[in-house]
Amino acid sequence: MNLIFLPGASGNTAFWNNVIQCLTLDVTTQMIAYPSFGGHPDNDHVRSFEDLQHHVLQQIQRPSVLIAQSMGGIFAVQAALQKSTQVIALVLIATSGGIDLSQFEVADWRTDYQFNFAVPDWFVQHHVELDAELEKIQCPVLLIWGGSDPISPVTVGQYLHQKIVQSELHVIENGQHDLAHVHAEQVSAFIEKFLITHKKMPN
Repeated sequence: MNLIFLPGASGNTAFWNNVIQCLTLDVTTQMIAYPSFGGHPDNDHVRSFEDLQHHVLQQIQRPSVLIAQSMGGIFAVQAALQKSTQVIALVLIATSGGIDLSQFEVADWRTDYQFNFAVPDWFVQHHVELDAELEKIQCPVLLIWGGSDPISPVTVGQYLHQKIVQSELHVIENGQHDLAHVHAEQVSAFIEKFLITHKKMPN
């Protein structure tokens, strides 16, 4: 089974190292980097959010489970909608999944993000609303949330759980937005149980 990891808005692929090290199943892993993010080189073909999304989806070339952090969940959801034969399952962690967050009490991450990370303005300014598309996702989806996350609170995970037909939600009580890094053992255990439950998925 191939696992594809998508980082969050920082583009830091090393974020996933702890989770990958905790996995005990016989899997292959693939990391997708974002050009111009997290110290990765620029790409002349990536000059907008849509370009970046296309770049990410082009990397999915065989049946895989997508594991996405935060903003990476937008690409994961789009991949499930646009490349359903290649995306056999999703693991969404502390993400918006492309939904309209105005209905939730969430912290505004964009100002601090621009201050701390040198990334293109178009990434921060772009807004995606996929609420109406979520029910079209046909693959199994694992949702993992932190109980103390101000950026993507549990109510967002609960909303996605309602919208996505084949989904299950797990909450790590004291987890914050970096729960996949800080609570890697718990997160990897949830992922492995999910993969075993759906072990009939293609390799």
